[in-house]
Amino acid sequence: MRIREIAPRLTFQDHRVPTEVKLELVRRLTGAGVRSFELSSFVRPDLVPGLADAAEVFAGVRRIPGLTLDCCVGNVRGLARAADAGADSAYFLLSADEQFARANIGRSTEDSLAELGRMAAFAADREIVLGTYVIFAWGGPTGPARGADELEPLARRLLDLGVDHWILADSSGYAAPPQIRALVEAALVHIPGRQLTVQIHDGRGMGLAALPALVELGVGTIDTSLAGSGGHPAMPGTQGGGVCTEDAVQLLELSGVPTGIDLPRLVDAANWLAGEAGAPAKGFVRHAGPVPVAGESARPLSFTW
Repeated sequence: MRIREIAPRLTFQDHRVPTEVKLELVRRLTGAGVRSFELSSFVRPDLVPGLADAAEVFAGVRRIPGLTLDCCVGNVRGLARAADAGADSAYFLLSADEQFARANIGRSTEDSLAELGRMAAFAADREIVLGTYVIFAWGGPTGPARGADELEPLARRLLDLGVDHWILADSSGYAAPPQIRALVEAALVHIPGRQLTVQIHDGRGMGLAALPALVELGVGTIDTSLAGSGGHPAMPGTQGGGVCTEDAVQLLELSGVPTGIDLPRLVDAANWLAGEAGAPAKGFVRHAGPVPVAGESARPLSFTW
């Protein structure tokens, strides 16, 4: 199971910090063993000003063996910038929710599919993998839940365009494990598990519960966000954090699923981020401490009554 850290994009798109803070976060996370990142977005700076320094961030990250750096893009121009910056993969921001599509990248879902087709043609002879998000795949931000039957026509459109790397995003945290399983199973009919990523925004507290099902189904990558941080300028005031990375790593490791990530160092990085970025930060492990291993003692807890 590959953990892809998305805080450099998800947190800083809504909480503006200097470029050096972003690079320090990546240094701390690579030091903890994280090797896969969604580093930034090459999108219109008037819509997402916090990520206007995407090229500088890519240029400033020290490349080490096994490191993969991905990004989000909204059009052919953004894809070209991502390729020039050395991104390994670029994911188009395709929203299943029409209203959010217009707020996020300024075009309808249908127009977005037309743009994705142009991007697929552009990427065909370049050294970059083009994939796509399906934002609000399980429903939201205000509408009802979506089911597997609603993914089917969109999945066929994507395959017709030659786009077969997908990120299914539960952007509003609508899905409990049965709903997670149903939609993922529907996606796996069309693409192999190694080409599928699942990203859950833990706004309703069900994110960690989905992880065992994702492991069982053979999903190749899960997206997590350090300290559960995140947000979006198109949804001001909402808690947009992903599943908390340090909590996810502890759950997976205790379940016998190796991640290659040093949990204590990850907790240190999460505490640093919470203080440095001033972003809303969730999570349990960084407050209670990791479950102790043999020869260690649990960190004492303090309570305020």
